[in-house]
Amino acid sequence: MDTSDFRNGLSIIQDADIYTIVAFQHVKPGKGGAFVRTTLKNIKNGRQIEKTFRAGERMEQAVLDRRALQYLYSDGDDYYVMDKDTFEQIPVKREQIGDGVKYLKENMDVVVMTHKDEIIGVEIPTFVELEVIETAGSEKGNTASGGTKPATVETGAAVNVPFFINVGDRIKIDTRTDSYLERVK
Repeated sequence: MDTSDFRNGLSIIQDADIYTIVAFQHVKPGKGGAFVRTTLKNIKNGRQIEKTFRAGERMEQAVLDRRALQYLYSDGDDYYVMDKDTFEQIPVKREQIGDGVKYLKENMDVVVMTHKDEIIGVEIPTFVELEVIETAGSEKGNTASGGTKPATVETGAAVNVPFFINVGDRIKIDTRTDSYLERVK
């Protein structure tokens, strides 16, 4: 493939790593050759880099397979997911899940990305509903000020929540930003 095939979400192999194109811009200056300015996200470690390619430059496309699997349990640094069709249990390393590991709950569906039958990453759901197991109590008059307080949810993750949230409440969390969204009834 070459730079004319670029689109957001496409995966390419660059410098022996797999990157996903986050954004790209085709630039044709008045003088000189055209080029493509990109923002690439490393699939394995999540880091973003800026890279410029000459127009028409060729590279290898990375074909990623995404499979929905069910998270079962953890054993040290190994996290086990199961294929719902074959009931095969597959160990996944903590590094392949990344920061999302703090939101993993038993029986949660996750998406496992593979390249040439090698697991390269795990995507957890963007929004999760979890129960608050620990938080400071609210004082009278505090609830209208719009402030936040720290809370710990059932998976052990710490999230800032509004003052009106109490122990036992179920809340919805955005796992990309680690932020409270709403109370769930």
